Amino acid sequence: MLTGLSTEPTVAMLPDHRTALLPEWLIPIEPQGKVLQDHALVMQGALIEAILPVHELQHRYPHVQRCALPGQALLPGLVNLHAHAAMTLLRGYADDFALMDWLTKHIWPAEARWVSDAFVEDGTALACAEFVRGGVTTFNDMYFFPEAAARAVISSGLRATLGITVLEFPTTWATDADDYLRKGLAARDLLRDEPRLNFAMAPHAPYTVGDATFRRVMTFADELDLPVHLHVHETTTEIDDSLRQHGVRPIERLARLGVLDPRLIAVHAVHLTPGEIDLLAAHGVSVAHCPHSNLKLASGIAPLHELRAAGVNVGIGTDGAASNNRLDVLAETRTAGLLAKGASGQAGTLPAAELLTLATLGGARALGLAAQIGSLQAGKQADLISIQLDMLDTLPLFDAIAQVVYSAGREQVRNVWVAGEALLHDRRLVKVDAEELRSRALAWGRRLQAR
Repeated sequence: MLTGLSTEPTVAMLPDHRTALLPEWLIPIEPQGKVLQDHALVMQGALIEAILPVHELQHRYPHVQRCALPGQALLPGLVNLHAHAAMTLLRGYADDFALMDWLTKHIWPAEARWVSDAFVEDGTALACAEFVRGGVTTFNDMYFFPEAAARAVISSGLRATLGITVLEFPTTWATDADDYLRKGLAARDLLRDEPRLNFAMAPHAPYTVGDATFRRVMTFADELDLPVHLHVHETTTEIDDSLRQHGVRPIERLARLGVLDPRLIAVHAVHLTPGEIDLLAAHGVSVAHCPHSNLKLASGIAPLHELRAAGVNVGIGTDGAASNNRLDVLAETRTAGLLAKGASGQAGTLPAAELLTLATLGGARALGLAAQIGSLQAGKQADLISIQLDMLDTLPLFDAIAQVVYSAGREQVRNVWVAGEALLHDRRLVKVDAEELRSRALAWGRRLQAR
């Protein structure tokens, strides 16, 4: 254990100020499975400047401010590859229903009544607080009123990719596909200079988006170099309906429309044939794996082992709190691994180091952000988390990576930084008034309860 150093993490970083973090274990993700001890990470402003042995610190950075993290593992922030952040306000609203009943009889009617600019800002703010406390530093969102979501994200200090959501039918935000695209692209233009915000084209699903709209979405994705965020093959009903309406399964339809592309993030991808897995791999598609939502809605279990064996890039997502009901990427990662082992019948399937890569670099790759986040390397953004591993619940410790994946919980996330700025300090939210946010969430709960 490191001793004799300040144990106070820096709350505010100045652009020309360096801080050296000295954890018990440093997990860089690249190379996969590597754990460094007696190493420091030096950050200057928003960036990681160096990772070096502690004994070299005095020579190379004699005046650096030191911040000891005793008993803690330092690793990149987690990436939530699929979320509907504002739906935190619908947490527990309609539990124990299958997907289509859940959507058509409960969620869509509630959204038609309640979703607004204020609903999205408050719901996203609540999600951002949960993300920070759970070690998520980047999330990929699909919802309405992106400018309201952006205000919440900017206020929280997190990094997010906001979806330009597209449907063929009206909601409280837009009337038709043209209106969704017009409003979403306008929001992107307005917010394009925000350093922690990115955008993605986000056609909802094959069963809610027509062929002509998919072609337009891909044109915009090509012209603007944006990821495409899409629910795909979530249920057998979706596939059966596509066979009746289009004569082919959704993935074949998407292939014919040119949607299968390295920009595509295929969310869920639960029901896949071996040929469809090969097709996703051949087109460089990424998959957002959301095991808890798939289990809770009884949608099925995605073939994670087969996807990874075929070379498909996979990241971890939570889906929305209305269908999960926790925005807990650490828990999702553990469940993903256990399901893959059980389904494959091989305990060595997806070892802990690979699972942690999915939860960090896998998501970053899918979002086109791997050069900036997802692993600890000099020159990358200082998006970092520290996890306390010397608690009674996680002792003794033989392998820090396995302990993070299989033993630690989000309550052990101690500190969070995004672009070098502290968002969580010793389990305390730095930029968020927790009591004020709690009051707003309770007020929404009372409104919806009176439905």
